[in-house]
Amino acid sequence: MDGAPLIDDGFPAARLFYQGYSYTYDDVIFLPQYIDFPTDAVTLSTKLSRRVALAIPCVSSPMDTVTESSMANAMASLGVSVGFNFVSRRVLLLSLLFVTESGSQSSKLLGFVKKYDWDKLDDKEARVSGYMTKSWITLPNSYSFEDVAGYLAKDTSEFVPLVRDNGEGVEEIVNLVTSEDVERIKGFPKLGLPSLAHDGSFLVGAAVGTRESDKERLEHLVKAGINVVVLDSSQGNSIYQIEMIKHVKNKYPELDVIGGNVVTAYQAQNLIQTGVDGLRVGMGSGSICTTQEVCAVGRGQATAVYKVASIAAASSVPVIADGGISNSGHIVKALNLGASTVMMGSFLAGSNEAPGTYEYQGGRRVKKYRVGAVADKGSVLKFIPYTMQAVRQGFQDLGASSLQSANDLLQSGVLRLEVRTGAAQVEGGIHGLVSYEKKSF
Repeated sequence: MDGAPLIDDGFPAARLFYQGYSYTYDDVIFLPQYIDFPTDAVTLSTKLSRRVALAIPCVSSPMDTVTESSMANAMASLGVSVGFNFVSRRVLLLSLLFVTESGSQSSKLLGFVKKYDWDKLDDKEARVSGYMTKSWITLPNSYSFEDVAGYLAKDTSEFVPLVRDNGEGVEEIVNLVTSEDVERIKGFPKLGLPSLAHDGSFLVGAAVGTRESDKERLEHLVKAGINVVVLDSSQGNSIYQIEMIKHVKNKYPELDVIGGNVVTAYQAQNLIQTGVDGLRVGMGSGSICTTQEVCAVGRGQATAVYKVASIAAASSVPVIADGGISNSGHIVKALNLGASTVMMGSFLAGSNEAPGTYEYQGGRRVKKYRVGAVADKGSVLKFIPYTMQAVRQGFQDLGASSLQSANDLLQSGVLRLEVRTGAAQVEGGIHGLVSYEKKSF
């Protein structure tokens, strides 16, 4: 409340994280503050890197069991992330194929072919013009969601292509909206605009290593149109990564490069001075990462995020909290400790969009995740919106209406924290029941 004296209750972050302890997200808890705005007023828009903005502060991890084209497509449509990994541009996984004059999306739309029509076709060598559905109503890409939803509600079609003028008097397809999309958007908490590049295509990123062979791979990725590149290493403070950062900044000055992983201010400072546009924070905090156990190096993720974010903020370098995210509360803690985004692996691994097939173990439907398996979570198009609504609720309880507001409260010492005992952690979760179903949001 404005003008009210600050009562000394709990610890400011600057005091809590300088006592020589390595804290995880579960070890600490924020104390609630004064609320003077509704949950809907909380905005979670943020920066992934210096020049890449996101509507929602989440990124899928660059792992072969988490992110491929389907995950990248779904996450970007939510305004959530660039989809990192072995993907280079949006891939439409649909049951129909558009037919254009030249075969590319930048030429006139002639019609479309449904998978059903193709499957029942006897002569697979027949000309497309003989069995395609000719002509189709299109809408301008500038139409609002309400305009497109209104059209689909009145028309009997299940989808409508969105087009724009390519500058040569030809309408090119840039998106497709289905009735299912409309129902999903209306039925779940509002997120933000999709993550789009200047040309209207989805933002997309790729992860590469620091070997010489990765330079050739990066060249192909840049030609394919990536918007940001992540240097993938468990220990980013190395001569190899520093040389790779210099290579990227010299050869592709318009491409944002994210370095890491780091957990100390010293590591972060070296990469910042080299020119990174973003930092990944985390070492041994992921659900399947054994770096701390095997190599005896790393740091508790809550401490790591706070320490690195404190030094990165001085250079306006966004921080990605990579690993240790098991529920919406962990996301709230990471963002309020200074992270601009969170990177999630196991949190997304059991979803429909994650690579791999489902199987049953002990009567539970699961998906393989590196050395283990994770439970079926359904579609990210459903649980990410609910997760973000829980994050907004957490921000409201802390009196922060945005990530910038949260950072201001943290730096000023208004946000207070305490360390939780083991008993407090048990008390803070579901307890005292014979059985229950635990949600991540």
